[in-house]
Parts: sequence; C-alpha cells; structure tokens
Amino acid sequence: MDKLYISKQKINEIMVKKKIKTQTELAKLMGITKNQLSVILSGNFSPIKSNIRLLCEILDVNLDEIIEYKYKTSEQLNKYCIAEKKEKYDLKTITDDYLDLKEIDFYDVLNLKQEEYVDISEIKPLRGYNVVELFAGAGGLACGLEEAGFNSVGLVENNKYCCQTLRANRPKWNVIEGDVVNIAERGIRNFIPDINIDLLSGGYPCQAFSYSGKKLGLSDVRGTMFYYYAAILKDLKPKMFLAENVRGLVSHDGGKTLETMKNVFEEIGYKVEHRVLKALDYGVAQKRERVIIVGIRNDFCDIKYYPPRKFLYKPTLRDALKNVPKSIGAKYPESKRKVLDLVPPGGYWRDLDEEIAKQYMGKSYYSTGGRTGMARRISWDEACLTLTCSPAQKQTERCHPDETRPFTIREYARIQSFDDNWQFCGSMAEQYKQIGNAVPVNLAKAVGLSIINTLNKMELK
Repeated sequence: MDKLYISKQKINEIMVKKKIKTQTELAKLMGITKNQLSVILSGNFSPIKSNIRLLCEILDVNLDEIIEYKYKTSEQLNKYCIAEKKEKYDLKTITDDYLDLKEIDFYDVLNLKQEEYVDISEIKPLRGYNVVELFAGAGGLACGLEEAGFNSVGLVENNKYCCQTLRANRPKWNVIEGDVVNIAERGIRNFIPDINIDLLSGGYPCQAFSYSGKKLGLSDVRGTMFYYYAAILKDLKPKMFLAENVRGLVSHDGGKTLETMKNVFEEIGYKVEHRVLKALDYGVAQKRERVIIVGIRNDFCDIKYYPPRKFLYKPTLRDALKNVPKSIGAKYPESKRKVLDLVPPGGYWRDLDEEIAKQYMGKSYYSTGGRTGMARRISWDEACLTLTCSPAQKQTERCHPDETRPFTIREYARIQSFDDNWQFCGSMAEQYKQIGNAVPVNLAKAVGLSIINTLNKMELK
C-alpha cells in the first residue's frame, strides 16, 4: 500500500473557503492543540491505522479497493448526493444496503463526477499534433501517443540499446541519441524540424531537491534530470506537456518533490495538475500505477484537461497472453525453482511450509509488511503485479501460472501491451530492462487521447 498523508496544501485551500484564517483557529475548532494539528499535517503522520495498512500490504491492494460507503437506504444516498450538490445516481445500479464500489466509481463518491473524466472512445485529432519526447526508453509512451494520433518529431534517449530498438521499429523517427543535458544546453531546436510543437512528453527520474526552507524555482533544481525536462519545456513552450513518473512521486519527500515540480512548471507558464492512474483501468493486464502531470500553457488556461475515463473491463493475464509468440526468457536457479514449485497460482511465500519460507526469505521473513512479491506465482485470472526490470530478482518474483519460470520476453511485452511486432534490441537482460521500464502502451494511448481532446478544444478556440 502506498504511503498516505494529509495534504497541507489542500487543507489550506479548504480553510480559505471555510474562512478559517489560521491553524490555531482550526485546532481550536477541533478541540486539540496546535502542536497536535501540526503532527497531523506533517509528512510523517499516517491517517491510516497500522493494522489497516498491514491488511492492504498483505492483500497487495490500495485502500480504495476495499472500502465501501454504507447507507441504510437508497434515499439516504440521494440525500448525500443532493447535499454535496451532485447529480443523483441511477438508483437501479445501487442496492438498498450499500453503495458498491463495483457499481459506482469510488472517486465519484468522494469528489469527482464522471464529468471529471473524458470518454476517449470517439476522440480523433482535428489535425496531426506534433510531439517531442524526452527519456524515450524503448518506446512505450511513444507508441501509445502514436496510436492516439500524435506525430513524433523527436525522441531523446541516451541508452544505445533503447535507441537501436526505436530505430529498428520506426526507421523514420527522429531518434536523438545523446545526453539530455548536452541537448538542453545546445538547444532542442537544433535537433528537430522548425515547426510548432503541441506536446512535450517524457518520464524523468524522480530525484530529491535541496530546499533550505524556501520555495524553489527553476534555477534551484539545476543538476537534476527534472531541470533539463523543465528547461527544454521553457525552450519549446508547447501548448501542453505530459510528464509521467512512478506512483511514489506523490509521497516522495513528504510530497515536497511533486509540489516543487508543479511550482516550477507554473513559473514557466503552465496551469498544472496531476493524477494517479492505474494501468489496469485502461486495458493493461497489470497492477501498475503511474503519476501523470499535465500542463496547459497559460494562454489556454480557460480550457480544462480531463483524464481518460476508466474502461469497464479489467483484463487478466489470460487475456494478455492468449496466443503469445514463443521467445527467449530467463530461468530460475534450481534452488529457487524448487521453492516456487510449491506455490500455487495466485499464491506467494505464505503458501510455503514455515521452515521453507524462513530459509528462502532469510531476514525478510521477520520484516514488517506483506512482502507479497516474494515467491509469487501469478494466476491466469488476475492481472499481473508490476513488472520489474529483472524477472528472476529476489523479492519481486513474477512466476508463470503453469510453468515454474519467469515470463518470457514476448510475455513481458504483452503484459506491457506492446504489439507483437515491436522488437527489442540488445541482450536478453537489456530487453527485460527496456520492457520493465516502459510505460504500458495502452495506458499511454488513453492518456494521449485525453490530451488530444484538450488540444482539439484549443484548435476550435
């Protein structure tokens, strides 16, 4: 389960709306001391009790996946919706006892109505939109944006094997092989055609910043990969940008890292928002979550971005690997294979005999947390856990449901929703790394279409 914390920024925004001027005043209304409130608002405070946290870790779920909001009658639910100034839900889909999260989206009940998402099923670009991508990797994000309708005019990547992969599959793409630092310093315009850029995309590494107790601007984050993404954004000034990153960015350094990034983007001249999206919600048979940060240039600030509406069907491993082509793949050491032979589909280390589990896990057996990735065999009827860069790595096993082996290269690619025709270059280990680091293609396509929806509105403005 990801770390949860109370957002001080959101609390301050609500305080303004409620005309609560200070934290001292808020603490008084709560009947607690200001010091107690400060502890609650600190990045180290968890609003979730430890046993609930442990439950989520063991089941390998997030809190919103196991919560139900209960109402005695449908009429009470209606009163709730009216009180919150929301439209009435269709009560035909709701039982009289409770609001089932399978029937109504969890985020609808909290704050976000379906109108806060966009149905991407009918979206088509009004023209060919141009995108430049940084940190392109093996092309997962680029493939998804291409399928959405974007025209790639430049992809910056430093890893030579990734560049080989991109060129082998798309010979006409402008693959800019080199260090993003040098490219930013020389000027990105020297590497791409002299045309208008609609979107800058890419996933830079998540790095901590040095704060010294002040709000940081662009010049303060120099030396990080984020700085060079932001510098190129400032240079290109496209209508929109898309930055994607790991789920942990939301809580990294108590949320200050993400807050700083958004501040820098705003300084450059963009209206910014972020969302955590689950790949499983967009046609990917994998429990992978990514944070997306989307910016709209200030001269279009009256236009709002809406993320893609979740798909109804959640694919399973069986869906992803149907008729998958044969390919090379890693093997487990004999000692690991013997242990995993004892684990049933959908099982993990808790299905082992206690003594075998202790011997296999070592000190990890006595550590806290669910450790659900250890000795894990995936079931055909579930989505795969997040793929790693090394399929036989200890503590992150992703064993095939029927055979005691890691997933092959083509199975890995299928789970990441790459087309079977997309080939990966380099050694087997390098190919696993490229696939494991990629943005799932279907997730990228869904986000791409939601961005095209916004760009279409700009065209009609």
